[in-house]
Amino acid sequence: MFDEKSREISRLLYLLDILLTLLVFLLAYRLRQIFIPGVNADLVSHFALVPLVWVPLGYFLSRFGAYSGLRVVSIPSYAWMVAKALGISLALLIGLLFLLKVQFVSRPLMVTFAALDIFVLVGVRAGLKWWYFRRSIQKGENFLKVLVIGVGERAQRLTEMLNRHSEWGIDIVGYLDTDPEHVGEEVMGAKVLATADKIQEILTSQVIDEVILAVPRSRLSHMEEIVSACEEQGVRFRFMADVFDMEVARTQLVDLDGIPLLTFDPVAQNEGMLLAKRLMDLIIVLAAMPVILPVMGLIALAIKLDDGGPVFFVQHRVGLRKRLFPMLKFRSMVVDAEAKMKEIEHLNEAEGPIFKIERDPRVTRIGDFIRKTSLDEFPQLLNVIRGHMSLVGPRPMSQRDVELFDSGIQRKRFSVKPGLTCIWQISGRSNLPFEKWLELDLKYIDEWSLWLDLKILLLTIPVVLKGSGAV
Repeated sequence: MFDEKSREISRLLYLLDILLTLLVFLLAYRLRQIFIPGVNADLVSHFALVPLVWVPLGYFLSRFGAYSGLRVVSIPSYAWMVAKALGISLALLIGLLFLLKVQFVSRPLMVTFAALDIFVLVGVRAGLKWWYFRRSIQKGENFLKVLVIGVGERAQRLTEMLNRHSEWGIDIVGYLDTDPEHVGEEVMGAKVLATADKIQEILTSQVIDEVILAVPRSRLSHMEEIVSACEEQGVRFRFMADVFDMEVARTQLVDLDGIPLLTFDPVAQNEGMLLAKRLMDLIIVLAAMPVILPVMGLIALAIKLDDGGPVFFVQHRVGLRKRLFPMLKFRSMVVDAEAKMKEIEHLNEAEGPIFKIERDPRVTRIGDFIRKTSLDEFPQLLNVIRGHMSLVGPRPMSQRDVELFDSGIQRKRFSVKPGLTCIWQISGRSNLPFEKWLELDLKYIDEWSLWLDLKILLLTIPVVLKGSGAV
């Protein structure tokens, strides 16, 4: 969304969904009293659970894009978003109630509430969307009036994006350019009104809400007089920040004691989302520890009895931002496996910088079993607790493998924490060539979300149980 009114409407839609959810719960409670009058269900106790539903509901609706705008989100898409978000929220609530052994919750009440909430949220959104298009878009009463500086490819791309992302509609008043020969020409449905040095006159004679500079970096020297004119006229000024023609995931403006710093981040890293990912890692790992620790004890005992060597194999791997960290694994090879590496390097069956042999002669009897079942990876849960790794992320690579990288883009994988599993794990594991493995890692980095992490974790379970692609 581009204009302030769009953002305001999105905030109001979020609050409306929360309010409707509260009212729907009261309605569901009342319907239960009418149709099942003989069973008591305390209103206060049940109403206290509502925040445990609408907090994750609002969060997941936001993550799924439900508030991207009335124009952008279709009603079927919104209905699917509500169904997914409500399903996840109720699943989290039920899981919490199960852990706390809460018994008072009425199942008919929760089912009625879920069905009504979907119906009401979607119905109200459909009504607002119909009214919005009939009353606002058709009349054009809230169109944002924009003057664009520039007429080239940048300006045309900007115009296209404005029309696509403005919730309330955009009216391109016209264009200004440094070349007088372009004056009077038509660009994407609007005229070139004058040259850029005439901006003061244009702002004085026209109704304009915003001026956007969309010219190449070589013309930024003209910006000061344009900014001054906009300041005098009380008109908002913007300029396209893609002055270096580079593709970035996030652009951020930081004020450093009065000095504006424009940041180009190749990876979208929302601090709140990263915190949520970290909390999810800790909750899942700590919840699984009562089951995993006894298994780890048995594996450690088996390794010790097998050849009497160390239980763990510790190797420094390249982690977040190329920092080295000690990665733990159950030892699955002979004690001097690292020393024997050069002797068998010619047997490498993998493409690219990674080293893989299907029948590695260094693997022990116990090691063969724990590698095929991925049990050798269990100690890395300690790396997750310590913050070196995440449950989901590109697999951490050894220094040897990293030194053999032949492309700069391969190092983009170090912009996120390494993980125990990733898209490659559910797409073939060691059966994949290195280039495909890297492609899937980069896809994960570009498309990352908490929902994607949950999906990968769930899909990893059957893959590991089958032992697909494990070496």
